[in-house]
Amino acid sequence: MKASITLVVTRPSGQATGLIEALQNAIAELSIAQQPQSIVPLPLLTIAPKSDSNLPTAIQSALQTADLAVFVSPNAIECAMRLLGDAWQSIATKVIPIGVVGQSSRDALHRHGVGIEPGSPTPIWMPHNLAESDSEGLWSAIKDRFSDWAGLKVVLFRGDGGREWLADQLQAAGAQVEAIAVYSRIPLSESSPQWEKVLNANTDDALWILTSSEAVRHLGAVLKQQGRQDYLAGASALCPHHNIARSANEIGFGAVKECHSGDAALVQATVTWLEAALKKPR
Repeated sequence: MKASITLVVTRPSGQATGLIEALQNAIAELSIAQQPQSIVPLPLLTIAPKSDSNLPTAIQSALQTADLAVFVSPNAIECAMRLLGDAWQSIATKVIPIGVVGQSSRDALHRHGVGIEPGSPTPIWMPHNLAESDSEGLWSAIKDRFSDWAGLKVVLFRGDGGREWLADQLQAAGAQVEAIAVYSRIPLSESSPQWEKVLNANTDDALWILTSSEAVRHLGAVLKQQGRQDYLAGASALCPHHNIARSANEIGFGAVKECHSGDAALVQATVTWLEAALKKPR
């Protein structure tokens, strides 16, 4: 029997479930389901929502005068909605357009009923090209939405740090930016037993699904500390953004493939990779 192909899903635990289920369903519908595969979760980062009791009030206050809200990631959406504990549109006195950097964030908003309200849905602005799901792409999509940014207030929901470039562009255009950190990112401890199953897998038959540059850098740092810099030389990486792909190349992945953002694109690209991998002599 051919060796098992390993798919490593590196998303945070709470967000990996949906992707893993989608992968399992897609594989089950194809002939590759007859081949042995193993889907291994390895949450390289843990998203820790902020628990500051003053945050909900601060968020509601900021939204009262906001002209635009920007969520830097699905994590920002989930953590902000958890803090608010209320329907998004009922908090503000006017419709607030929302900017996001990719399809996954728009999907997260829809799960909370935002952008699909009956009658007058909240406008959701995002990069026009799925290949540009980043700060630059979002700025290109929103910079002409207002004839004059001077004096406009933008509330930027993010983790501890990040998206400084976007904040700089908004401020340079004249907007007032209020950044609100709603979560922290905690790297997976190098002593965690979750590493063991992955590090013992056959890397020549492994595809790592990477969705965060920071997580990729952490992976590289752990491998370097363990003296296993060559561990990824036979492994492949699937990345929904060129910045993530660049980080994957830097830490030594043997092959790096890019795809569009969003679970649907990740699943399709994974299936395509699997079909090609199973045709190779092994």
